[in-house]
Amino acid sequence: MTDPVTRPKTAPVIHNAVGPAQPAGLSALPRNQWLEVWDQFRRHKGAVAGLGFFMLMLLAVGVGPLLWDIDPKYIDIPARNAGPSLAHPFGTDQLGRDTLARMISGGQTSVAVGLMAMALSLFLGTLIGVLAGYFRRLDGLLMRLTDLFLALPLLPLLLVVIMLFRDTLRSAFGPETGIFILIVAVIGMTSWMQTARIVRGDVLAIKEREFVLAARSIGTPDRRMITRHILPNVMSPILVSATLGIANAIITESALSFLGLGFPSDFPTWGRLLFDSTDYLQQYPERVMWPGLAISLSVLSVNYIGDGLRDALDPRIRGR
Repeated sequence: MTDPVTRPKTAPVIHNAVGPAQPAGLSALPRNQWLEVWDQFRRHKGAVAGLGFFMLMLLAVGVGPLLWDIDPKYIDIPARNAGPSLAHPFGTDQLGRDTLARMISGGQTSVAVGLMAMALSLFLGTLIGVLAGYFRRLDGLLMRLTDLFLALPLLPLLLVVIMLFRDTLRSAFGPETGIFILIVAVIGMTSWMQTARIVRGDVLAIKEREFVLAARSIGTPDRRMITRHILPNVMSPILVSATLGIANAIITESALSFLGLGFPSDFPTWGRLLFDSTDYLQQYPERVMWPGLAISLSVLSVNYIGDGLRDALDPRIRGR
């Protein structure tokens, strides 16, 4: 009597009505986390609209001088106080300078100030927040320093610092570059406190997690612990703070320029254009409308982007 032929055992096949058959136990590949973040972000209609407007504004101020090559400083006295026309779509000011060209040039300055001041604020806030949250002996000192900066009145402090260092930086770097460095430094060094407190709270929670305790148990040095395990897990609040920092920097620069303490009068920014237009508010109200709309819509779009990032990067509400 012959032995029965034994067949090799194979995994049962599960037939799917909408796809090819797959062996049981074969799970789908994990999806990229950033794709999930993008899916959640694009569900936020305000964030998508804000991102579209902000990208359009960056494109306008970046490519605008190539398409509209009128010099924003060119004075044309016969064309002063002209209304909107084909030659000057936004009209001209009291010296005949083209308002559209000055809006584009002012947007470049305002956006550059916002990005640079945000980068400085983010660096200081992240550094102080990580050090305070990770090293217990530095926590008290750094947090009291943060409370001190939070207690200072921001606008009077900005005015005093600008009045003290404006002439020195102007003589050292020139009237435009010196004021740019001063405004970026002042805004960046007075707006890092919220980021520091948020990052510190997240670091305090993350450093007690199992993977951090395991890395510490095998002797991982503090520098590597921070760069490999702590910082990647606090990127969510840092990205949200970055978007809000841009809006705060644009508003602060506009306020300083509106008060006449920003850039020189012949160097346009949105705040400076708003300041120069207040004397002609009743006769030419559109001069106030253009820079005011640019500032308001830019800040609103950045705030919507921050809301969308906060919702997309928070795993507790992702997928709702």
